[in-house]
Amino acid sequence: MQQTPFSYGSDASGLVCGYVFGRAQEGVGVPLNADEACAWLEHRDLHPSEFIWLHYNLANTASEKWLNEHLSLPEEFYESLHEGPRSTRIEVADNTLIAVVNDVLHDFSFDPSDISTLWLSVDKQVVISARRKPLRAIDSLRNAVRNGEPIRSSVELLIHLLRDQADALIKIVRHAIATVDGIEDNLLAGKLNTKRASLGELRRVLVRLRRLLAPEPAALFRLLQRPPRWVAEIDAQELRQSTEEFSMVLADMASLQERIKLIQEEIAALVNEGNNHSLFVLTIVTVLALPINIIAGLLGMNVGGIPLADAPHGFLVVVLIVASFTAIAGWLAFRRQRDLR
Repeated sequence: MQQTPFSYGSDASGLVCGYVFGRAQEGVGVPLNADEACAWLEHRDLHPSEFIWLHYNLANTASEKWLNEHLSLPEEFYESLHEGPRSTRIEVADNTLIAVVNDVLHDFSFDPSDISTLWLSVDKQVVISARRKPLRAIDSLRNAVRNGEPIRSSVELLIHLLRDQADALIKIVRHAIATVDGIEDNLLAGKLNTKRASLGELRRVLVRLRRLLAPEPAALFRLLQRPPRWVAEIDAQELRQSTEEFSMVLADMASLQERIKLIQEEIAALVNEGNNHSLFVLTIVTVLALPINIIAGLLGMNVGGIPLADAPHGFLVVVLIVASFTAIAGWLAFRRQRDLR
């Protein structure tokens, strides 16, 4: 029986989706398959006003092979595919924009492992994107293109992706803010039903998001100061604006991390105060029971010469002595507690 090979959400070449822009009116993307993409690439000089976007799934091993055979991409692009986790960056190599964009998975659930990488190679006529896992920003971009949203240039496609990523990050930050607001309200109401460990996990996720998603400033500064000549002025300006918007989102994440840190410190103080109160109660009980335990131990010895053994009011005298020592011990304990405060 012949088995059907796994497609990993892509065709035999690893292509997930492909679009050509500039052919239809108003810059609407026209879908194309791998064969049509090959034909376009062979005659790209005949279509100077068009550009294509090809999105690949690297989980399909045929993807990188197809790219090597049909495209002359910069070596830096292939090197970035095999690097470990790094922060988001956009740089220029051989007059081509090479972007490494970290993004959250489509089903992000505030788990540190729900972050993956998207690689892009962008020149004037060809945009290549590749990923190993479904990402939220790229899915949003695909839906926008599928619904007929016009794309003016290849750089605008990259800008659209960065803004979609920022929108996804804003939703994550809003969800985290709502969670933190609820915890703060509970603390103000005197309800301590949140563990520091859960807040610590949320803070670690935000730190990882900020570290991986924040663009490297040096490479981005060089790009914005001296973009390739084929990048239009309006595209360079919008790229600068998109990075500024992204920086604002990252600043919100930083302030949220500080809020979580303060809440953790407040929870730790409340827990410490509760422990001190419990320890104080235990100390009081021990101090109050100390006199009667000592006297009962002494009077309980089975030896002769026990004081007041033959006195008619000996029991009453012992009770008064125990009560006096207990009162003095309790007064000393409460006085020490007031002095500590």
